[in-house]
Amino acid sequence: MMSKKIAIMATHGFEESELKSPKEHLEQEGWQVDIVSVEAGYVKSWAEKNWGPAYKVDQVLSGARAADYDALVLPGGVLNPDKLRTNDEALNFVKAFFNQTKPVAAICHGPQILIDAEVVGGRKMTSVKAISRDLMNAGADWVDEEVVVDQGLVTSRTPEDLPAFNKKMVEEIKEGVHA
Repeated sequence: MMSKKIAIMATHGFEESELKSPKEHLEQEGWQVDIVSVEAGYVKSWAEKNWGPAYKVDQVLSGARAADYDALVLPGGVLNPDKLRTNDEALNFVKAFFNQTKPVAAICHGPQILIDAEVVGGRKMTSVKAISRDLMNAGADWVDEEVVVDQGLVTSRTPEDLPAFNKKMVEEIKEGVHA
């Protein structure tokens, strides 16, 4: 079994299923999964229509380095990406994964962070329909599909796509760096 260390970057308001399901799926592979956030302590989830449970932060973003991780996961929710896309540390963390050609997986509204990190140009991607125009305006080739993979970047639309998203995410992480 290969040892991997995965970062899931999230802050208050992430969609719970979009963090919980990938985290559990990755841990079933025997991999270490760290929740990375802008602040220490806990981050509170959004569970469909109300606040959900809080999740323990394993690593504060200011001390996190992409070089210490094999891949990055970006859950959605409306609040979570909106906060992270305006945080320079978060954007630099994301850019570092792309510069190191490591796998990145983003679901639902999660790709909004990638827009502000300026890494979507020329990429085939999907997302929740509400941000499709934003992705196209940023230069992405947006398609309405369950899961899309483009050179190690895995994207999906909604929690209903989590089984396909989780499967492809694991495949890409097992492949490793994408030259």
